[in-house]
Amino acid sequence: MDQIRKKVLVVFGTRPEAIKMCPVVRELKTSESLETVVCVTGQHREMLKQVLDIFHVVPDFDLDIMRAGQDLYDVTNAVLSGMRDILSRVKPDIVLVHGDTSTAYATAVAAFFQKIPVGHVEAGLRTGDLYSPFPEEFNRQSISIVAGYHFAPTETAKNNLIREGKDPSAIYITGNTGIDALFTTVRKDFTHPILDWAKGSRLLVITAHRRENLGDPMRSMFRGIRRILEEFDDVKAVYPIHLNPAVRAVADEEFRGCSRIRLIEPLPADEFHNFLAASTLILTDSGGIQEEAPSLGKPVLVMRDTTERPEGVEAGTLLLTGTGEEGIYSSCRALLTDPAFYQKMSQASNPYGDGKASQRIREILEKEL
Repeated sequence: MDQIRKKVLVVFGTRPEAIKMCPVVRELKTSESLETVVCVTGQHREMLKQVLDIFHVVPDFDLDIMRAGQDLYDVTNAVLSGMRDILSRVKPDIVLVHGDTSTAYATAVAAFFQKIPVGHVEAGLRTGDLYSPFPEEFNRQSISIVAGYHFAPTETAKNNLIREGKDPSAIYITGNTGIDALFTTVRKDFTHPILDWAKGSRLLVITAHRRENLGDPMRSMFRGIRRILEEFDDVKAVYPIHLNPAVRAVADEEFRGCSRIRLIEPLPADEFHNFLAASTLILTDSGGIQEEAPSLGKPVLVMRDTTERPEGVEAGTLLLTGTGEEGIYSSCRALLTDPAFYQKMSQASNPYGDGKASQRIREILEKEL
């Protein structure tokens, strides 16, 4: 008699989730004992499709929740309601969610309502402040309450979960699946017109979009970066700018007339990884980049007051600058003028994994299910 395959429903909805979950999907689909079903929510639309195309992942279900002007209430309600029907149809043995998005939170709650086990990929990250980052810290802590399988990227993440009373036997250190993705996309022969424009200069790659940084904090961040560009003739910057109109309005105003920066549309994941590889250093308020850049030997200035990835700070690959103009300017200037400091950050050991996290997750599910 053929073995009954256990059904794994993988749910994600944003570009960062897709980058980290597509390697998991591809790995799970190699399993003879697991049946993998993919549902996307469409919390991001255009940016999500880019990643799906790169990794050749075709969703089985698409909730298509993206609406102009939607807020946290809209996203959470749409995912929660939509997942009720998907879960009833698929009847999975486990639901896999990733990280800290509203998609992940609402899906975990929906699975809990139907008493379906939840596996949390990238579990255990913490800042300890429910409002930083917002709403991500709340989301990740809430998912950990209902999850039965915690796939923690690091020992620190595991220890966070144990301190909160989670069952140690349900916590698995896997490394971070974002490193899996990175190892498949960076190419030595990659070319791009923006990189041609920056040739011969030291390149800063910028990402900034955090909800809590909108407004005055973001203005301060951009002013600190502009001071660097105006001071150093051999430095250029590229900012693949988020689709959020509020982010774009501030960036357009603060960088207007500066010839040493290019504001460009969001890049496909594979192209963005190659931009990171070509950079001198990275300034970000994002999360995943804090894990990816150290694998490429690139120092990262984290334009936030807190980070849920303290391993990178402890290892020396990340430096918290805050969102103030002076902190960003002085930190960036130090890296550009002090070769020993730059070398120390760029050569620090990456604590986030070896590119085999997805394989470990597959093996754990095959064994436990």
